[in-house]
Amino acid sequence: MGQGVGGAAQFREQTPRLSREGGTVMDHVDQPVAHDHELWESFVSEARDRVGQQQARMVSEHGLSGDVQYHWSMDDASIVWSRGGRDFLRGRITVIGSTDHAQQTWLWSWANDSLPQIVLGDITSVRRYGEEHDFPILVWPSFRAEQKPMAQARIIAADVLAAEGLWFEPGDEMDLHFAIHDLRRL
Repeated sequence: MGQGVGGAAQFREQTPRLSREGGTVMDHVDQPVAHDHELWESFVSEARDRVGQQQARMVSEHGLSGDVQYHWSMDDASIVWSRGGRDFLRGRITVIGSTDHAQQTWLWSWANDSLPQIVLGDITSVRRYGEEHDFPILVWPSFRAEQKPMAQARIIAADVLAAEGLWFEPGDEMDLHFAIHDLRRL
């Protein structure tokens, strides 16, 4: 992404393509859209500090490293961690977004009609935050799944949602990205 006048980065709005379900997904790469890149980077930097501390606290206070297993459910928006076959921690998930390996795109959960309402939590507040601050990456339904913008989107989403942490579920065709809330020991 190039720099424009006054630090405004030039983003390119994507042309529509059909999703696997037959709906239209926007890739946001063909038409230039300007925003205040320095302001965006400042917001991301501040959020990264807060979210990083939250993430480290979640992992250390709840022992979420080493030989930990987990399972999650979209039926009740839950995630449960276990060790040695014994559940020890439960939380609520908000699906932030997904990355499609074949299309190499990120899709915000608020733009994904296939997700149950229960896993969306308050994800629309992230979109509203993007609209209020003129941050296009938070408003576009999808964008290219490049590491930096995906990491920034996850960080801002976790911060806006006041998440206790982030979780990542890798898949063969698609990865899911969660915000974690309401952790409680079992």
